[in-house]
Amino acid sequence: MTTYLQPTPWDERNFQMNTFELTSSSEVALRQTDNIRGHFTLKIDPTQNTESLYKYGFYYTDTLMKPFCRKDQLVLAKDEAISLSDDYDIAQITHIAGNAFRHSRFHRDFNVPDWMVNKRFQNWVLDLAKVNNIITLYYEKQLAGFFAFDQNNVTLLAIDTPYQGRGLAKPFTSHCVKHLFSLGDYEHVTTSVSASNFPSLNVFISIGFRIGGAIDVYHKCNVAPLSAGEW
Repeated sequence: MTTYLQPTPWDERNFQMNTFELTSSSEVALRQTDNIRGHFTLKIDPTQNTESLYKYGFYYTDTLMKPFCRKDQLVLAKDEAISLSDDYDIAQITHIAGNAFRHSRFHRDFNVPDWMVNKRFQNWVLDLAKVNNIITLYYEKQLAGFFAFDQNNVTLLAIDTPYQGRGLAKPFTSHCVKHLFSLGDYEHVTTSVSASNFPSLNVFISIGFRIGGAIDVYHKCNVAPLSAGEW
């Protein structure tokens, strides 16, 4: 029998339960989620009829926008106090990651505790550091954040709490994208942003990004997660 459940071990290690992403939204695929205990992710076109999803216990968590920018369209917001580096203390980066991503789909999932979601991002950063896919952001020679990438895709971008609300998001983001273009012969750079994260979307659009599409994300969880005391 064909299985439509793709294991996601990077989530399983954080949530301490079986985790899967569905490769299809067909009824036979949805039915398979009733035969195993765990957490399931399904990504669909926003125009798709969702009646069968709710029938099998899925619930909406987020819409991911897919901004992209061509190299000749990037608008660089200059700031002489900004610098980038690939030299960093990983403990500082994981600390920032544990507090920065409040707009994630998992933070909106009432079946996953916030402390588990924060741990997921911290472990993700550790994985990215192992393959040298993290660049740190400095403002006036002080660590102010970081961004992570996978080829021409910005996967994570975070500004530390003391530097938020100071007008640094636009210059930081534009410098990150410029650096990413410099790492390879890329025609465009992409990223993914929650539709609820209006500040980030506005920043990307202000530096030359355009919206290339959207994906709705649904979750299902049929097992109780561990509490912090049971970890």
